[in-house]
Amino acid sequence: MKIVGGPASQLLASRTARALGTDSVLCEFNRFPDGELYLRIADETENEIVTLIQSTPTDSDLVSLLQLIDACEGAKKLNVVIPYMGYARQDKKFKPGEPISARAVARCINADRIFTVNIHEKSVLEHFPAPAENLDAAKLLGEYIAGFGLENPILVAPDAGAEGLVKNVSSGLGFDYDHLQKTRLSGDTVIIKTKNVDVTGRHVVLVDDMIATGGTMAESIRMLRDQGAVDVYLACVHPVLARNAVLRLFNAGVRDIISTDTLEKAESRLSVAPLIAEALKRL
Repeated sequence: MKIVGGPASQLLASRTARALGTDSVLCEFNRFPDGELYLRIADETENEIVTLIQSTPTDSDLVSLLQLIDACEGAKKLNVVIPYMGYARQDKKFKPGEPISARAVARCINADRIFTVNIHEKSVLEHFPAPAENLDAAKLLGEYIAGFGLENPILVAPDAGAEGLVKNVSSGLGFDYDHLQKTRLSGDTVIIKTKNVDVTGRHVVLVDDMIATGGTMAESIRMLRDQGAVDVYLACVHPVLARNAVLRLFNAGVRDIISTDTLEKAESRLSVAPLIAEALKRL
């Protein structure tokens, strides 16, 4: 199997190739003077089993993925791994005339097999034109958090909808877990607190699938610290961390930010490469 990494996932592709005992294929990425993307895979893919690994946080990254797919038109079998899929949150139509952008993007991915990692909405998998599987990085996050050696930690989801992920992260590790609940006291007063477990004197790890602007998380960090938490950590699969999110979170008092390399950022402390490698070995 040949592993090809797109411009957004070169490190992850290299780590995945190493986990499989091979090297990742070199690619050339450039732009023409008018801004159009140029791409070339510097190895033969004709009649080969090829796996493309490319996250799509930007429109340019999506175009690069489509170019990679087209460049592999002669492959014997083509797998596409999209560790972070942009537009996955736009999975519904709210007003007449709107596209379902997640569906529009998914329909463009022409491959034999498709993998995502903790995609924001699993219903998007139904729109791919090939069998699609969502890989879960929860266990990797849990093991990494366990390695911190925190005394009596509690894992907390930012809302009830994310509690399933927190439960999976804590599975087999014996961590307490809970979710935050907003209570409106008046027209302009809202309190945020854990629903079931008191955080006083405890280390708290806020867990979500992604952190985007960090606004809600910053507010939650302040509230948890006001309620007596010793320290508050953030853990996520996808570190979008747009604009000044990191500054906002540290100004709010976060102890540290932990994330995977589905998006390659300074906060990407652990790799999903073993997860992807194991999935590819099953093929």
